[in-house]
Amino acid sequence: MTARIGVVTFPGSLDDRDTQRAIRVAGAEPVALWHKDKDLKQVDAVVLCGGFSYGDYLRAGAIARFSPVMDTVIDQAKAGLPVLGICNGFQILTEAHLLPGGMLGNDHLHFICRDQKLRVENADTAWTTDYEAGQEIHIPLKNMDGRYVADQRTLDELEAEGRVAFRYVDFNPNGSLNDIAGITNEAGNVVGLMPHPEHAVEPLIGTGRTDGLPFFTSILKKLVNA
Repeated sequence: MTARIGVVTFPGSLDDRDTQRAIRVAGAEPVALWHKDKDLKQVDAVVLCGGFSYGDYLRAGAIARFSPVMDTVIDQAKAGLPVLGICNGFQILTEAHLLPGGMLGNDHLHFICRDQKLRVENADTAWTTDYEAGQEIHIPLKNMDGRYVADQRTLDELEAEGRVAFRYVDFNPNGSLNDIAGITNEAGNVVGLMPHPEHAVEPLIGTGRTDGLPFFTSILKKLVNA
């Protein structure tokens, strides 16, 4: 049976179609989910895609966190549903307290769009098992509010528990503390990151590499073998 992965579209989402395509390229079935619907259509996993939900008018992800679909996502994520938050999706996950910390504006106060080198720090989450710990990958990055922040106690816990999933290498593009590019929850089923793996699944787009594809093959293997 084909794994079904939902992609939530909020007002202002930009990368829902790209994310659906990445899921399809990996061999799973993408399922479109609308932010006003609480029904997740019996999907096996959920991706909160990138963009500028509600225009980021209040704070990035702050309004989308209260969309009806998020009530179900929060409940099911706590029960073990795999959830991936990409860029704006990562911001929404922090606003929903599924992941700790928060996102602030880039320290240089400018929108950034570049190919970014990352180091895989945790290859044991539901979304990273097709990587190896310490592996360096190139993933497109594009954001205005990408600076990850947290209090020192939270940072210490993330580091001690191995919950930093990805770290910026060579260049910190937004001032994120500890060069953090992505994190995971304690259970490893919820992952958030600022770079966009859905833009790096085919050699003709994004970085010209397929370094983002393992996100989607990782979750597919987990669901098939569950």
